[in-house]
Amino acid sequence: MRIASTLELQDKPGQLLAALTPLSALGGNIISVVHHRDQRTSRGKIPVQIVFEIGEAERQLLLDELEKSGIAVASIDENPLIERESVILIGHIIHTDIKDTIDCIDRTGFAEVTDISIAMPEIDGESSAYMLIEAVGEAELASAIDLLKEIADRKDLLVIEPVRN
Repeated sequence: MRIASTLELQDKPGQLLAALTPLSALGGNIISVVHHRDQRTSRGKIPVQIVFEIGEAERQLLLDELEKSGIAVASIDENPLIERESVILIGHIIHTDIKDTIDCIDRTGFAEVTDISIAMPEIDGESSAYMLIEAVGEAELASAIDLLKEIADRKDLLVIEPVRN
C-alpha cells in the first residue's frame, strides 16, 4: 500500500536517518522525501513529508517503531491505489481539453491519473503525453484504460499501451 505521511523531526543530525531506518528494515520502498528545513511545526520541529510503499502487515510495525524512536507522525494517508499502468497519448491533447480527460478518469472513484508529462513540439501540431493511471485493482485499472480509450476515440487521440508477453 502507498502511504503519504508527515513526520515531525527534531533539528539535529541523524533524525531523518532514524525515521527512514525502520522503513527500510521492514521492506518499505521510499517514493519521495521532502524535507522542509526552513519551516517549523507548532512544536518547533521540522516537517518531513515521506511517500512510501509498505505491506499492510508492516504498516503498524512501522508506526510502532517510529513512536519508540520518539518520531512524531503528524499525519498519515493511506493510498489504496495499487495497480498502475503507463500509456502514451498522441494527437491534439491540449486542444481537446486534457483536463476533461483527466477528470473523467478521476471521477470514477476507483482510478486516477497520478502523473502526466506533455511534449508539444509545435503550437498547432500534435502533441504527445505520458500518462500514469493508478487504480484500486486490476479490473478497475482495465476499466479506467477502457474509459480512456473511449475518450480518446471521441477526441481523435491515439492511445499506446505497454506491450505485454
